[in-house]
Amino acid sequence: MKSKRLAAGLLAASLSLSLALPASGARAPSASEAAQVVNILGIMKGDAQGNMNLSAQVTRAEFVTMALKATAGGEQIGQAATSPYPDVPRSHWASGYVEAGVAAGLVSGYSDGTFRPGSPVTLAEAATIALKLLGYTEFSGAYPTGQLALYHSLRLDQGVSVTAPSAPMRRQDAMYLFYNLLTAKTQGGTLYLTALGYQPNAAGEVDLLNLLNDGMDGPIAAQGNWRDSIPFEVTRATVYRKGASAKLSDIQTNDVIYWNADMKTLWIYDDKVTGAIQALSPSTASPTSVTVAGRTCTIGTSDAAYALSDLGQYGIGDTVTLLLGRDGTVAAVSGSTAASRSMELLGVVTAVEESPYSDGRGGAYDARTVVVLATDGQTYRYEAKGGFHPGSIVRVTVSGTTGAVSLKAVSPSYLTERVNDRGTKAGRYVFADDVEILDVSGELGVRIYPSRLGGIKLDRDNVKYYSLNRDGQIDRLILQDATGDMHQYGILEKTTSMEGGDATYYTYQFEAGGMSGSLSQTTIRYPVVKGPVQVVGSVQNPEKLCALSKLNDVRLAENQVTAGGKNHTLSDHVAVYEYRNETYYPSTLARVREGGYTLTAWYDKADLDGGRVRILVAEEKGS
Repeated sequence: MKSKRLAAGLLAASLSLSLALPASGARAPSASEAAQVVNILGIMKGDAQGNMNLSAQVTRAEFVTMALKATAGGEQIGQAATSPYPDVPRSHWASGYVEAGVAAGLVSGYSDGTFRPGSPVTLAEAATIALKLLGYTEFSGAYPTGQLALYHSLRLDQGVSVTAPSAPMRRQDAMYLFYNLLTAKTQGGTLYLTALGYQPNAAGEVDLLNLLNDGMDGPIAAQGNWRDSIPFEVTRATVYRKGASAKLSDIQTNDVIYWNADMKTLWIYDDKVTGAIQALSPSTASPTSVTVAGRTCTIGTSDAAYALSDLGQYGIGDTVTLLLGRDGTVAAVSGSTAASRSMELLGVVTAVEESPYSDGRGGAYDARTVVVLATDGQTYRYEAKGGFHPGSIVRVTVSGTTGAVSLKAVSPSYLTERVNDRGTKAGRYVFADDVEILDVSGELGVRIYPSRLGGIKLDRDNVKYYSLNRDGQIDRLILQDATGDMHQYGILEKTTSMEGGDATYYTYQFEAGGMSGSLSQTTIRYPVVKGPVQVVGSVQNPEKLCALSKLNDVRLAENQVTAGGKNHTLSDHVAVYEYRNETYYPSTLARVREGGYTLTAWYDKADLDGGRVRILVAEEKGS
């Protein structure tokens, strides 16, 4: 288990949460997801080839070992000091786990004084051990009636195929049982997962992404004898490249590689930035970020930091290729020999400003700079002369050999088509597999994917530019506030006004995204009242506030709400609040899914116009 786990006692799972969460996630996990979770947490491991052998039966010794490894500090248990049972001598591989399990009250031996470590563990035995991990020690009725009733009520049975109390458990059953354990409530009312130092996602489920982040090693660049740096035989590894299943032969020179030794898995990324080094911050002696071809990237490895420092081989003005990892940080740096292809970007100018530049000789100068939000979702900064202003569409070309940057203004091109419901084509035009779509509003923008546009009508009001590839497919699309996803949504808490001369000045105080903000001393009286609002612009620098439309007494489904016989899709980032005593308190979808609330939903515009339900407000029934 990870060292970050809390130093809680074996059965202590009584950490308090500010908000209660459900007994388990709303859906049964896939076998792949459950296997990854229990593997990453060290509860269940595969063999040398990574095979989990899910069809094999689980012995009593194996199950108690898994149970102990599902506790804080369980991975540190060694061999027993003495032989705990005649059939579990000190030399037995599980002697320490059997001894610790008995001492903790999780399991016991038989009346004849044996433990029978090689006997299959039954459903009743496994369920009882899981319940004891949750802190439940007293059960109603004769064994195992009370234990299994609680096992079912806590939904520990999701995915478990065994139903008879005396039936032996397979490894797949054990895998699901331990996965379900993580998001089950302890006797103290909290999630077991939190006792291990982890937090669930907003739906109250195991956050696989965060677990993968914790269990991932690397990065290294695919250069030279890179395979020697991976602590397992990569020929048998599961490979993902750019988020899709791949083969080992798909890995290319200068790809960036991460791995998980327990899962025998490689993750491959190929994002690169080529061009001249424009800046190293905070200093060339110890740089933590580098700007190349207008893009500023955090330096993510010590090797990359050294290569870019004044002790390394690259400096300001040199043409390089930055090899970027999964989080956009610099994993490695290659010289100009790897930088043969030119880079082309398309984007929108969001700001024009004066910025300092290094002259490469220890001096600096100020120059006009355009800030470009590109269709790849990244922000770039380039020195440029006149001709560009906020809102301009620009094509940027960076030479792969010299690093020279060329900016060219692009005329708008409009599209009047409806996107099909699946978001695969707009009218007669198919979206290319690698299509890049940007939705902008002022200085803010967000990269979106075709499925987000399902059913939306595109026209001159919401399309700034589109282009087609050689196959006649849309490969670049820039939208003008078609979705509203770049805005913030929160609660207007207070409006005050003050008379001054011939005008009235208003101040609006609000909360959005967990941050407080204000729009101060404006003469504009926005048509908003206390409660849910849209914040146009950033929380720190809002442009204006807009009212949202309300849906009363809605029913909440998986990813939508229903009101008046109509369905309205929830935003992927829907904000949830509880309303008590005339005050809004941040909450979660997981909490309000438990029931007992009257729900109202607030949306910016209809689904077919690109809108979503942005805010859910829950009030306790009868309040």
